[in-house]
Amino acid sequence: MTSVTSVLPFGASGRPRVLVANDDGIFSPGIKALALAVSAFADVRVVAPDVEQSAVGHGITIRRPLRFRHTASAGFGEVPAYRVDGTPADCVVLGVHLLGQPDLVISGINLGPNMGHDLTHSGTVAAAIEGLAFGLPSIAFSQVSSASGEYSFDAGARYAADLVRQVLETGLPPRTLLNVNFPAGDLKGARATRLSDHRYEDSLVERQDPEGRDYYWVAGTIRADEVGDDTDYGAVMNGYASVTPIRLDLTARDLLETLGGQLPQVEAAVTRP
Repeated sequence: MTSVTSVLPFGASGRPRVLVANDDGIFSPGIKALALAVSAFADVRVVAPDVEQSAVGHGITIRRPLRFRHTASAGFGEVPAYRVDGTPADCVVLGVHLLGQPDLVISGINLGPNMGHDLTHSGTVAAAIEGLAFGLPSIAFSQVSSASGEYSFDAGARYAADLVRQVLETGLPPRTLLNVNFPAGDLKGARATRLSDHRYEDSLVERQDPEGRDYYWVAGTIRADEVGDDTDYGAVMNGYASVTPIRLDLTARDLLETLGGQLPQVEAAVTRP
């Protein structure tokens, strides 16, 4: 168990404080590339799940205790790194409370894209959303693999560091995060984009275990019908980093007035003598 002395809060170095999380786990090469790139100009602390937590969404652990352990073997060098036996959002909660409030929360670099409908279940984006819950500017980073399934984080990490530096200087609007996706291969540039309809069309595979009992495997096929250059999917497929501003206000404001006029009325209760 981690002792109090092994927890190294953000110091008073005068450099900006950046908390780094992810959903692929503390041993992922993506989070190492991101943390080390940003540590060149910022005071960085890494807090990540001890095992992969992809597609867990914005879950918070409330029915069991959580462990917070320093992990020198993760290979972050002089950057303090901690693993948590919980979700990406848990990592941000513990990181802020145990290490002190950072100036920025960043998540990633995820192994695989988070575009379009992916945001509803992405643990990578959930960590950034949890940063917003603390009122902190937040950015989520994800990386597309090559056709052979290989990842190269060099170009993405360099651009991520530049974007982090800019956001630290200029900030972000309230309740707004940036969702960034990097293409495979060379990076031609960056585009400000909107969300596409990139999604997984779920299917259910039914099988039997050796004892004849049914079990089910949720599978899916990737679909994207919107491929315009102004979408995250279109930009990434054309070799550009997509930078999408995401605002956490799900209210359909254009429907409020119409809906208000259509709601069934509540009948007044009859008071009996």
